[in-house]
Amino acid sequence: MKQTRDTKYSKDILTVVGRFGHATNAELLFELRKQYPKLSATTVHRASARMLEQGKISIAPVDNQGSMRFDALLDPHDHFICSACDGVKDIHIAEDFLPTINKKLNGCKVTGRLVIYGSCEKCLAITGGKI
Repeated sequence: MKQTRDTKYSKDILTVVGRFGHATNAELLFELRKQYPKLSATTVHRASARMLEQGKISIAPVDNQGSMRFDALLDPHDHFICSACDGVKDIHIAEDFLPTINKKLNGCKVTGRLVIYGSCEKCLAITGGKI
């Protein structure tokens, strides 16, 4: 069995991902540097990759710049992403729609989770619903 190693940053990474729900390594680094000013991006990357491998955090859809985003929710679920602000919300909808989607695919089958894009409540309020 592969030996796992927790660093002093592991607990703090879990705390930040849990507080944000979803976070990139850049967001983790920004938050953790408040407590550890000399923390390197490489250390955050290695620690988050190790935690992902250990199943302590999961992966979410990438952000709008293509950066990997980590997820605090470990159970399989779907995501809603705001096209305007890039905010992410966890949702559970695949079970409701997969039979219909698979039927329309004529023999093909969806095997992953769903990612839906739209406009979040905050962005709609800012624009008066005109996104």
